[in-house]
Amino acid sequence: MEAMTGGKFLQKFRLYETRSKFYLIGRDKSRTLWRVLKIDRSETTELGIEEDPTSYTEHECQELLWRIHEGNRLTGGLKFVTKCYGIVGFVKFLGPYYMVLITRRRKVGTICGHEIYSIGKSEMIAVPSVIVWPNVAYSRDENRYKRLLCSVDLSKDFFFSYSYNIMRSLQKNITEKNTGQVVYETMFVWNEYLTRAIRNHLKNTCWTVALVHGFFKQSKHLLSKLSVSGKDFWLTLIARRSRHFAGTRFLKRGVNEKGRVANDVETEQIVFEDTSDEIPRQITSVVQHRGSIPLVWFQETSRLNIRPDIILKPDVDYKATRLHFENLALRYGNPIIILNLIKTREKKPRESLLRAEFAKAIHYINKGLTDDKRLKFLHMDLSKLSRRKGTNVLALLNKVASDVLDLTEFLHCEITTSANPEDASSGQRTVATPCDDKSNDDQNECAAKLVPLLLQKGVLRTNCIDCLDRTNVAQFAYGIAALGRQLHALGLTEAHKIELHAPLADDLMDFYERMGDTLAIQYGGSAAHNKIFCEQRGQWKAATQSQEFLRTLQRYYNNAYTDPDKQDAINVFLGHFQPQQGKPALWKLDSDQHYNIGRQGTINEEIGRAFIKRSMSDGNILCENSAPVSGCNNGENNTELLPMQQLDDIREPSDSAPEISICEPNPCSSTNYGTMPGRHSMSEERQNYLKRLGYPELHSSNFLDLDLLSSSGNSCDEEVFERSSLINSPMDVISVESSTSYSEQGHTDEGRDDTDLSRSSSQLSDARDYSDRFAQWVANGGMLCY
Repeated sequence: MEAMTGGKFLQKFRLYETRSKFYLIGRDKSRTLWRVLKIDRSETTELGIEEDPTSYTEHECQELLWRIHEGNRLTGGLKFVTKCYGIVGFVKFLGPYYMVLITRRRKVGTICGHEIYSIGKSEMIAVPSVIVWPNVAYSRDENRYKRLLCSVDLSKDFFFSYSYNIMRSLQKNITEKNTGQVVYETMFVWNEYLTRAIRNHLKNTCWTVALVHGFFKQSKHLLSKLSVSGKDFWLTLIARRSRHFAGTRFLKRGVNEKGRVANDVETEQIVFEDTSDEIPRQITSVVQHRGSIPLVWFQETSRLNIRPDIILKPDVDYKATRLHFENLALRYGNPIIILNLIKTREKKPRESLLRAEFAKAIHYINKGLTDDKRLKFLHMDLSKLSRRKGTNVLALLNKVASDVLDLTEFLHCEITTSANPEDASSGQRTVATPCDDKSNDDQNECAAKLVPLLLQKGVLRTNCIDCLDRTNVAQFAYGIAALGRQLHALGLTEAHKIELHAPLADDLMDFYERMGDTLAIQYGGSAAHNKIFCEQRGQWKAATQSQEFLRTLQRYYNNAYTDPDKQDAINVFLGHFQPQQGKPALWKLDSDQHYNIGRQGTINEEIGRAFIKRSMSDGNILCENSAPVSGCNNGENNTELLPMQQLDDIREPSDSAPEISICEPNPCSSTNYGTMPGRHSMSEERQNYLKRLGYPELHSSNFLDLDLLSSSGNSCDEEVFERSSLINSPMDVISVESSTSYSEQGHTDEGRDDTDLSRSSSQLSDARDYSDRFAQWVANGGMLCY
């Protein structure tokens, strides 16, 4: 949201209706600024929005509502609909426009005094009055599109802020001054399409919130013996999932022609000292990246094969791969260090095909780059290293992370507050940030100044085959190495390293394990394989193995049966598919060809790959969100506005209030590159780089292969497959990584219309092969015993 005046933001809203209009009343946190938005309800095909330019007081706004009520008394007067906390967006399928509102929120953290919220509940409300609805609004296809959108549960893994650009890293917010509509167009704002109509019409973002999808967790930690000053600190872990080329595991692989990769996630770790006013004096941040291997490759979903073949499409000039790394350099600068964790050798080549081709691509791209911009490629067969006895994966990864941090460094800032932004010292690189609204008017002029003492340059890009399990272990190792340096920079510890067996390392491991589970369930359909974390904690090996095996089955079931519907829901939410009268319905398309069907008949933002075939699905949709958007208004709220009714403050629910909304009964409620590149002599710069890292010299320029080192990696999937009777291929054929979230955050199929599903009898019988208990476990998680 944009600041209105004096750094104020509209944060709380009340929606009223007459027969012809909606009136959305918005106010700031201090109740000193009141605005009115009018939405026309008489138009069935177009969105009519008008913003009242007047800024009202609370009394003036109450008088305005009373006059509206009196003027519409003959047609029922003015009625209260719902309280809300922002507009998620407007969407149109085949019939009328719908408005999606946040009706419950929950505070999950604070960054530099800016509050971060998650969504507790949301509602989808039809804009036109029922008396003017077109016939198509009641059609079967319209209801099915609504159910698809409702299946995207906004109460899970979506977060936002009114005053802080949470879709950008702290360093981006300091070094770039873009605000308003510009930040909505970034890759991490998932409701960019839904808010496009209102933003373009009003030319501002005062009434909408920018939703980020991924993971957010913040908590206070006690340093105890590690602390020099005896002070506590706050640790924040943020994962931002890109909306570009977004989707599910087997339906979104590799890179598209625009250089955008699947499962693209930016991870930021923020550390600052605990203060009484929630505004720290210093703050540190470090960013790392994960994303699918940037080659044109895919796997066809199969119900008969738990490990589908990897199909690699030739790209002689590696144009898409080059575009991807150019984008990374634009976002993070240089150097770009690539940590590749996939297998090097297999009896039946699968991952090793990608490993060899990826190495060739990096070598080809580096030939056209200057020394300071060359990609630094580190390969580590984590699957093989994990099976070596007496090795420690985390120790090796931690050493690699420490060496990478020597190259990239991290962000370290001082924060000062003053009554005048000009008070900052001259010659320093400062950026003012908006302050939260204060209860006292005399605090409107306050400004926070962030003075960078150190900036991060470049980024570590980690990948495995799915960028979930092994990648998450490597990201934790990078996070623990960075945390030691962050605490040392803040003056909270004497040493700049945290031992892997320290209590603080266990706390951070819990953060990354929860993040890994959340990201995994979003992309892969089950919780992550956390074998290394379990071993680090000394958990019973037999229990760990059984857990990994069950998660493998859960991932297989979701990938084979539920992912296509889940992909459809994502495509509708992001606007990749926009329904049109006379055009094929989304569920009648057998591939990603719907990316080429736009409302204006033009190619949409994401270009699909038509050669990727979807499998039919009869399962649930969008497991990252478990509750649908409600499309009904509570009848008890549909009462007349009394003459003396006050605009009471909207009370926020307590932390114990339910976070997951439940859809009311309504239409919304019911898913031959096997050779390695040629050897070349190393440049002197690369030789020095490798020597400084302390690793043996290799014969490939700009490459570092860690297979020669002894360590242990996350090979949970591989070992699970070795024990599984479902697998007939050799045990080291491929490492299938799973992306999952908490098992208790299982997803449900909300209001699907079984009469609409064109499924063959064989598909129905396939679905019935699974017992009811097994299906319930897949949907809801927990423990399954036979």
